[in-house]
Amino acid sequence: MPRFRADRLATLYLFRPLGPVFGRVSPSVPILMYHSISMTDEPRCRPYFRTVTHPRVVRRHLEILARNGYRTATLATAGERLRNSSAAPEKLVVLTFDDGYADFCSEAFPLLSRYSCTASVFLPTSYIANQPRYFGDTACLTWSQVRELHRAGVEFGSHTMTHPQLAELPGAEVERELKASKAEIEDRIGAAVASFAYPFAFPGHRPGFRQTLNRQLSDAGYLAGVCTTVGIASSRSDPFFMERLPVNTLDDDALFEAKLAGAYDWLGQAQRLYKRCKRWRS
Repeated sequence: MPRFRADRLATLYLFRPLGPVFGRVSPSVPILMYHSISMTDEPRCRPYFRTVTHPRVVRRHLEILARNGYRTATLATAGERLRNSSAAPEKLVVLTFDDGYADFCSEAFPLLSRYSCTASVFLPTSYIANQPRYFGDTACLTWSQVRELHRAGVEFGSHTMTHPQLAELPGAEVERELKASKAEIEDRIGAAVASFAYPFAFPGHRPGFRQTLNRQLSDAGYLAGVCTTVGIASSRSDPFFMERLPVNTLDDDALFEAKLAGAYDWLGQAQRLYKRCKRWRS
């Protein structure tokens, strides 16, 4: 039985039944947000905040995607699809993996290959080296692994250099995080880097910062980006801050399918409202 979680109950028994009432914006693309893929447990972490997904669960997710007719695409491809409303209708999904963990190579990639899926992996370049470095307690990819995965069709994007909360940095440091990480990945793999993933919780309630970062990303040469705002990306999404659906080990089949259907988007709207209220009170 799935562990109790309020977001699951609200999604399955309140918002999914209301789905036909509110409908979906078209075109739209679910972008799944994974982190570490391993058998590690997170007993002290509440269900929503977990960032580890068991390989068995990833396999089930891939089976569900295949059964429902989804085709995986890179983030850059999905961004183009959302900008082109005249594109032929197709069920696309993007699988993103943050933080550049080594278990993407050992656990996730073999499963992706088995199901003929692609993925977008975001690297914090200060933690990627010729020998394994650790981000927290988890080993990260090496540059040789990154090059091998790139040759196999994996898209690599920037997750900054040092994984800071960009909203707390001076503008010049933000630009350095964006440009230096992009340049290093491009130099290491010999290909252009077009995508970016915002580290930590995205401060979408700060419109001034958001507008400035949008310009900085464009000036640095990025074409698409994602953040931690919950929801399904659509033609209304900012191409640099597209919404994602967080995924972890506790996402059973019913919740996963509900997320794909847009029934989890309510949480992103609730989070935005909470942040705005908090800002008004301060």
